[in-house]
Amino acid sequence: MTDFLHLPHGPVTLTNVTVPACLLGQGGGLIRAELSIADGAISGPQPLAIDMGGAMVLPAFVDMHTHLDKGHIWPRSPNPDGTFMGALAAAGADCKANWAASDVRRRADFSLRSAYAHGTRAIRTHLDSASPQDDISWPVFADLRDDWEGRIELQAACLIGCEGFSTHGAFAHTADLVAAHGGVLGMVTYPVPDIEARVRDFLAMAAGRGLSADFHVDETLDPGSNTLRVIAEAVLQSGFAAPVVVGHCCSVSAMAEVDALATLDIVARAGLHVVSLPMCNLYLQDRSATRTPRMRGITLVHEMKARGINVGFASDNTRDPFYAYGDLDMLEVLREATRIGHLDHSAPDWVQSVLTNPARACGFDAPSLAVGAPADLVIFKARNWTELLSRPQSDRIVLRDGVQIDRTLPDYAELDDLMGTP
Repeated sequence: MTDFLHLPHGPVTLTNVTVPACLLGQGGGLIRAELSIADGAISGPQPLAIDMGGAMVLPAFVDMHTHLDKGHIWPRSPNPDGTFMGALAAAGADCKANWAASDVRRRADFSLRSAYAHGTRAIRTHLDSASPQDDISWPVFADLRDDWEGRIELQAACLIGCEGFSTHGAFAHTADLVAAHGGVLGMVTYPVPDIEARVRDFLAMAAGRGLSADFHVDETLDPGSNTLRVIAEAVLQSGFAAPVVVGHCCSVSAMAEVDALATLDIVARAGLHVVSLPMCNLYLQDRSATRTPRMRGITLVHEMKARGINVGFASDNTRDPFYAYGDLDMLEVLREATRIGHLDHSAPDWVQSVLTNPARACGFDAPSLAVGAPADLVIFKARNWTELLSRPQSDRIVLRDGVQIDRTLPDYAELDDLMGTP
């Protein structure tokens, strides 16, 4: 590959690049093409041409489900047993003890610097919003959104358990706070006795404030948990018109086939957007100290795609009790989703699950290689999928507005004082 470190800032044509055909509106797999850059955007051909030796080029990534407020607390609040309940307890205790504005801001900014260096241009984060944390974290988010404008476009969704939902009291204040900050109304759903009424009222609150909705759904392998169907039916019955994102949806993978597919048919009719979080679900689901896990936790992404359901993949948690690893690297997400979900030997356009699909679900500008689109690109030495997904691609090149960025990752030692690390 050409030494791209010396690419001039002026107009240039990158010849002999590898691009997924779907990103150029074509059928099939990978194709060789050329891309030109001028004035920070994709342009027509330029006089100066550089042979890229088959290097793969993708638009910058969209990460539609993260938890910036939880990120990197693992050193001070690890999951004691790797289970979902262990994660809830550890994260909840850490929030009460440590989540002052300065703590949340520093950890979130650390995560954003990592995501930016890896080539992400848009992120939706969930913010734990049980009172009084909502009044702490939402102003922090607003400041971060301003600070990162032009580098990473940020959205936020509130996060509460469905048993903490009510149309009055504390959550009414939270919903108003979300609306004031241009956010997304979010909730975790699980099969409490009155879940149908809670979901209907939740959607009514969102509609009344002009907000879209984002749910954590059935993050369990209990086949009896099917709040996914409850949400889809509520959307259809209410005529809720704003986008609805549903994340995790693990239990559908454990249901009898007839029940799972019937649920997905309703999800398709309701037009829900699905985000799968394969790394976190693999970490938490089917975990036991005494047995090897049998199930992967990933939702039924192939069956969803076949029904026209918009499916994306995302990072989810990063170095916190819900997932001990990760770095907000969407290439890692795509690599692991491919392995966990057997995306290979399947449709050739799964790369859209970290690009156009999440952008469509969240309302971000769609990543594009069309003339006139911003030259926000990630370039890899890899020339095909097996080369791309076999290595971390730590030598990738990231362009924003046609200019190569500094990809130096933040040092974990920056957070030592927050973690009590000597």
